[in-house]
Amino acid sequence: MWNEKLIEQLTGRQIVNDSKTPSGRVHVGSLRGVLIHDAIYRALLAQGCDARYRYGIDDFDPLDGLPADAAPRLRDYLGHPLCTIPPPAGSSATDLADHYISEFLAIFDELGVGAEIYRTRDLYRSGRFNEAIDAILKNADTVRKVYAEVSKAIRPTAWLPFQIICEGCGKIGTTEVTDYDGKEVTYECKPALVTWATGCGHRGRVAPFDGNGKLPWKLEWVAKWHTLGVTIEGAGKDHCTRGGSREVAVACFCAIFGAKPPLNVPYEFFLVGGAKMSSSKSVGTSARDMADLLPPEILRFLMIRTPPKKTVNFSTDQDYLVKLYNEHDRLVESHASGRATAEQQKTLQMIQVTPHSTAYHPVGFQLLTALLQLPHIDIEREIARRSGQPPSAADQDALHKRLRSARHWLKNFAAEEDRLVLQPQIPDSVARLSAAQRAFLCLLGNRLPTDPATEDQYQRFLFDTARLTPIDHKPAFQALYRALFDQDQGPKGGALLSYLDADFLLRRFSEITYSLDEFWRETGVTPDACMAWITAQKAAIARLEFALFLNTLAPTGPVPDPAGRLLKGRGVLELYARLDNDREHTLRVLATDFAGAAPDPAREAERLEEYGKNFIRDLAEQFRLNATARSPLRITQEHG
Repeated sequence: MWNEKLIEQLTGRQIVNDSKTPSGRVHVGSLRGVLIHDAIYRALLAQGCDARYRYGIDDFDPLDGLPADAAPRLRDYLGHPLCTIPPPAGSSATDLADHYISEFLAIFDELGVGAEIYRTRDLYRSGRFNEAIDAILKNADTVRKVYAEVSKAIRPTAWLPFQIICEGCGKIGTTEVTDYDGKEVTYECKPALVTWATGCGHRGRVAPFDGNGKLPWKLEWVAKWHTLGVTIEGAGKDHCTRGGSREVAVACFCAIFGAKPPLNVPYEFFLVGGAKMSSSKSVGTSARDMADLLPPEILRFLMIRTPPKKTVNFSTDQDYLVKLYNEHDRLVESHASGRATAEQQKTLQMIQVTPHSTAYHPVGFQLLTALLQLPHIDIEREIARRSGQPPSAADQDALHKRLRSARHWLKNFAAEEDRLVLQPQIPDSVARLSAAQRAFLCLLGNRLPTDPATEDQYQRFLFDTARLTPIDHKPAFQALYRALFDQDQGPKGGALLSYLDADFLLRRFSEITYSLDEFWRETGVTPDACMAWITAQKAAIARLEFALFLNTLAPTGPVPDPAGRLLKGRGVLELYARLDNDREHTLRVLATDFAGAAPDPAREAERLEEYGKNFIRDLAEQFRLNATARSPLRITQEHG
């Protein structure tokens, strides 16, 4: 596991740290850092390390832009510390920072994140940062040198890395400090220091301690590392570029405090539909929206399964979500069956909301979205009935979370083509299916189990029927969804059939027709192709049967020759091979074709029987396989 590799050389007490500036609704990308650090913390605990995971709310930062959902009045507070700005009207929060971060922190409990929360304003106001502030101000020349050498940012000789909360207007983002005598700093609130706020022009002198001001965030990083004893802290890749903020912070930390910097864990962006997210611009999906969309264990799986240095490109389309759920569910099922590898077991431990949580039986996301659109079904009762045993508390909890997820997706993200409506009649589009697809549907009706079957039994039934048609699995399932929903895709077929009324399915499939002649042409193979298949499967063939069929095709319009009715026809030899894995396959050999003014069906039947006898004899001689007749020769007639 990537998190184990990161910590394998670490010894002694470990402090994992991460933080967030709550300048707007927190986007889901911030959850990646939260869960990456949580996975590292869990790995440390699993190895018996003395470890803590701390998460900081950087609420002393100035408001430097308007959040997407901001009221116009908030413009008056640009430049003020976030923690001193009133919350939006109607909010129960203590301030603007608290308003935005409370929603985000609520997700921590849902995800089982074991972080201790602290607020950066408290570190300033309590005096815990005083020592670091004093050391950094006294080494301002070192900071200016690092800025120039590492990031090529030139600061004036009089510039000091600190900002005071203006005693005149209360803003912190517009002040500039120019002198420090070891006790107080000189500052000015400049009207044009930044473009996003206007200073009041006040000048003053005040102690920089106990919450009177703050460090620039690169130096605030340094103060946290020194004050909190941070040993591990990652950052997004945009902060970890050459000459970037992380490199500046590390250089300042080493130069001023002479200590080893925390282990860095650079991580790539979390994208939604290929776009990077932004809180202030409301680009992408908020963390709350994502937590509403995905159950906690799925959201943890999404974030943790991908190593930090790889981008996560999330999508809300059905194909992506179905694949995500299925990959997670295979992991859970491997554990339940005892087949999970050591790495799978560790992944499972990392994505559990609570350690050692009880196993459950997952219900597929695609199935739930389909069942929610079938109003006649009591989903929970039907799932419990089909499981064959009373659901456990873990089963019920997981099902409730997945149903909420599926409802949220249907309401907010599902495309029109993802919405399933069980058609009251056969859709017109079924007539445009191939003859083989329609024949498959008819065969489903002929073979439909008379007794109740499980989801797995129905799934095997669908695959078996496809082999007997024969037709590839993809067009077979496409035909099933087309006949039921007038769509080309849908939930797992076996699960779907297990929830639909058998009489309804029989009626639906029995109403479908197809041309036998077209069906044979689409599914028939040459004698050589048949022999090649038997050659490949010879060792696995447990039983071989055959049957002969003759179909005559009569015209539906005027007959060119008044004396004749039957103008053409076709004969086929069908072989039914049962393999030693108990799967049966149909091979349809195109045996004879005839056409003419008035061909004689009896004569064509004799020719077909002679062909079949010779084919079976050659097969027996070449492969030493005995084939028994399943039924007498059958003759049909259709119009076309």
